[in-house]
Amino acid sequence: MSTRDEETTIERLLALTQQLRRKIPLDQAMEAISDTALYLLPGEHASLRVLDDSGTRLLCGARSGVGVEARPMSFSPGEGAIGWVVAHKSAILIEEAASDPRFKRGGDQGFTIGSLLAVPLWADARVVGVLGCTDPQPRAFSDRDEALALLLSDCASPYLERARLERLSITDPLTMAFNSRYLAPRLAEEFERARRNETLLSVLVLALDRFEQVGERHGAPVADRVLQCFSDRIRSSVRLSDILVRCGEEDFILVMPDMTLHGAQIVAERIRHSMGEYPLELGAGLRLTQTASCAVATWSRREPAEALEQRARAALNEARRQGGDRTMLARHFSGRQLDARGARRCLREGCGGELVEVQPEQGRTYHRCTDSGCRSIWYFGD
Repeated sequence: MSTRDEETTIERLLALTQQLRRKIPLDQAMEAISDTALYLLPGEHASLRVLDDSGTRLLCGARSGVGVEARPMSFSPGEGAIGWVVAHKSAILIEEAASDPRFKRGGDQGFTIGSLLAVPLWADARVVGVLGCTDPQPRAFSDRDEALALLLSDCASPYLERARLERLSITDPLTMAFNSRYLAPRLAEEFERARRNETLLSVLVLALDRFEQVGERHGAPVADRVLQCFSDRIRSSVRLSDILVRCGEEDFILVMPDMTLHGAQIVAERIRHSMGEYPLELGAGLRLTQTASCAVATWSRREPAEALEQRARAALNEARRQGGDRTMLARHFSGRQLDARGARRCLREGCGGELVEVQPEQGRTYHRCTDSGCRSIWYFGD
């Protein structure tokens, strides 16, 4: 390695350290580390996986280089090269992936892996993540590359651990979705971004059908596993930029920036079909088929976040009322308040439909127009 190359490496590591010192969010920190790995090491693809506090589940991931548009492979303790690094707390250098039993070949990962280098990221004496780099050619990585990857890990780990702990504080520990406290500030942020960039914003509300029966029949541990499978299947059906939030025992909200109503409906149907058509493998030979209901709403650019969520939840309640295992589109929200509590006729111009109560909540009683060509939602209250 020339002196100039060494200086460039040091400069790149210093630049990364300065960026991480700014206390940037976990996603940005991980992307910066992954980009730096791809810059410093041979290879066409780099990835960073960060684990939860148990070290058994994936909290989040970042990717750089080829294949970033494909969904990353899942993490299982002790399985594949990443699982091997976590289990053995040691770096791994696979010269020929095709003949190495430690390498787990995935489905449609979007790129070819001929050789692989992966190193652990540490917090105290625990492995909290794995940084990896792959190349389509065998023997692309040297012992020096492994040493450089470990140096990068040592530089990044303290800053990554701070960001990881911050993420865990707003994460539901069972499903690895964001927790309910995260929804309001993130929706406000996405509203402002959509307003500023003049883009669309859609939300899905998703819930398991008759979920209480799972716990009654099989017990709480099985019910928890069903929730984990549900959240995993949602994540496998959406974009990395979509935000999954657990808002109740069995219901989730998916915030989808820059997504049309039609596009969100397609995603909702994909999730619903993945639940109803493929039984959940819950361990110990137990397989369950569990359906889900979905509701879709797109921001009107006038309504507040509360109204958007309520509109989607009203549609979800309608889906459940009709038996579940279906996707409902939220109806038009006028943004107007009914003038008289005694009104029973829709106020939309040219519509003579009657209003029926949908969902009372927090002083407001929402009403839906029964006319099939209208079905606007209105409300009483402040």
